[in-house]
Amino acid sequence: MTLADQVNTFGQYLLHRYGERVHKIAIDAAFTCPNRDGTKGIGGCTFCNNVSFSPNGRQSKPIATQIEAGRKVIRKRTGARKYIAYFQAYTNTYDEIGRLKRLYDDALAEADIVGLSIGTRPDCVPTAVLELLAGYQNEGAEIWLELGLQSAFDDTLQRVNRGHGFAEYRKTLLAARQLGIKVCTHLIAGLPGESAHHCHESLHRVLELGTDGLKLHPLHVVKGTQLANTWRAGGYQPMAMDEYVSIAADLVEMTPPDVVWHRLTGTATRDILLAPAWCAEKWRVLNAIEQELRQRRSSGRQVA
Repeated sequence: MTLADQVNTFGQYLLHRYGERVHKIAIDAAFTCPNRDGTKGIGGCTFCNNVSFSPNGRQSKPIATQIEAGRKVIRKRTGARKYIAYFQAYTNTYDEIGRLKRLYDDALAEADIVGLSIGTRPDCVPTAVLELLAGYQNEGAEIWLELGLQSAFDDTLQRVNRGHGFAEYRKTLLAARQLGIKVCTHLIAGLPGESAHHCHESLHRVLELGTDGLKLHPLHVVKGTQLANTWRAGGYQPMAMDEYVSIAADLVEMTPPDVVWHRLTGTATRDILLAPAWCAEKWRVLNAIEQELRQRRSSGRQVA
């Protein structure tokens, strides 16, 4: 039995829809963030160092060049021949609409790109962007708007210097759904001041609004962040792996089967990861989540 036998994974969703493997190709279009450029704040979220998303540094190469590099790696590793262009690093709707359209069009111009996944903040998605994405979807492209919420608790969001609250997420999610755009919500377990209860409640709130997909990862401490300074001073203690595995299994059990799990853990490379060490071991964590779910189901245990 595998994780995909117990969880509605994004990989399985794409396999069923397209009849073959479809993989994401990560793209760095050199966006910034309103929480870094002074519009909302300076320094970004306390945990954020986007090198963890772009370990080879910021890209300045054309979209087509990045896609070609990505497809070579993926074809060799998995044999997949269809891809989704994943605009990942920083805030990928934070620019004027003309430039956004040019970048998205460049990606979709590649014959083997079947869609876009756009990572962004919930306070940076104006109506014009939603209408642009809806237009692509209406033309047959696979479109996912990935909203970085992290927590449904405003005091937590303030504590980690997010620069927005749950209200902005709610507004954007409902506007996207009104246009038929699929939304994937990002959540983090282990945020300062939060427990399993907060993770459960955050999931409940986003499911209640109607998210189509979910991403979860543990908060890890990486170099070059304010969180790293707090951790060094003893002001933050990362959660243990078994605690994270238990929370992840809880959230899977709480999630309706039609909601797609895009990710159940997140990692950072060892050269920038400070703590916890297990966040460098993706498959160890995923295997532990699969085992936990299997054990629960064989014993009949259900999350409270």
